[in-house]
Amino acid sequence: MQETNEVPEFSALPFKPGDPPYSAWGLYGDDDQLGTLNRLKDELVVKTAREEIQTGVRISLNWPLDAQSKPGFGRQVFHKNVYQKAPRIVNDDVWTFNTQSSSQWDGLRHFAYQKEQKFFNGVTLDDIQSEKKPGINGIHAWAERGIVGRGVLLDFHSWRLANNIHYDPFKTGSITLEQLTAVAEEQGTQIKFGDILIIRSGYINAFNRLSRDTAEAYALAVPPALSGVEQSEAMLEWIWSNFSAVAGDQPSFECWPTQKEWHLHEILLSGWGMPIGELFDLEKLSEHCKKAKRWSFFVTSEVCNVPGGVASPPNILAIF
Repeated sequence: MQETNEVPEFSALPFKPGDPPYSAWGLYGDDDQLGTLNRLKDELVVKTAREEIQTGVRISLNWPLDAQSKPGFGRQVFHKNVYQKAPRIVNDDVWTFNTQSSSQWDGLRHFAYQKEQKFFNGVTLDDIQSEKKPGINGIHAWAERGIVGRGVLLDFHSWRLANNIHYDPFKTGSITLEQLTAVAEEQGTQIKFGDILIIRSGYINAFNRLSRDTAEAYALAVPPALSGVEQSEAMLEWIWSNFSAVAGDQPSFECWPTQKEWHLHEILLSGWGMPIGELFDLEKLSEHCKKAKRWSFFVTSEVCNVPGGVASPPNILAIF
């Protein structure tokens, strides 16, 4: 039995004439900056912790911040400067990096509706860049409560290998809703309302086996060609009806370039206020899920408290 879904039906979107396609602006108020994280109510978190934390095993889903050695997808890589504070034997360090060069949550300042040029709840680029509305839609809004709830791993990579299905993470292609529901069925994984969806496509598994030159060539391609979740109305309805956040191990959660006139990014981020996680390292998580024969777990993720930030490392753990 699915958990009670307290949100309007997908067919009701958008709520107001003139709002962008499939948007849910105003659902939690015109000034809301939590979007679908409003689904992670205190009582749901308590219930999830009681049900999902059984053994205390903790697994990080954070790819190293310096995992990519050269700029990829137009983003600066991680640099670390460790220096001694002479004459004492004391070290400090300075880090500089693009927040989307490794594991990340995309925040609500990241990807607007491209045609309408509006971010979540109608915020404009001028609102953000001129600070007419200081900090509006910044990543810091998620820091106070974190992204905490029941995570489910749909291990598409293991499923497709077992079923002899071809998939190339470095070419434009789609993981379909039919495939994802088949993965859940084969795993015996029940989807519950408010879940944090995590999809293992196999990207990082494949990336780790590439030579450095080949990996850098893929990362420098313009435009990048990537496989990910399909763009379809059925996929949108499934995500809207079930999840509080979505994530995967790909550089782009969705198929890239888009195969439609719209992107999942603009609808999820700017239409619904739903966090999109990318480049999560799911290899150890996959191994443990297979060993434990369970693909659900407690998730705790604390974004960096940067007022007006666009994205953030997830600082994420799966707890069994």
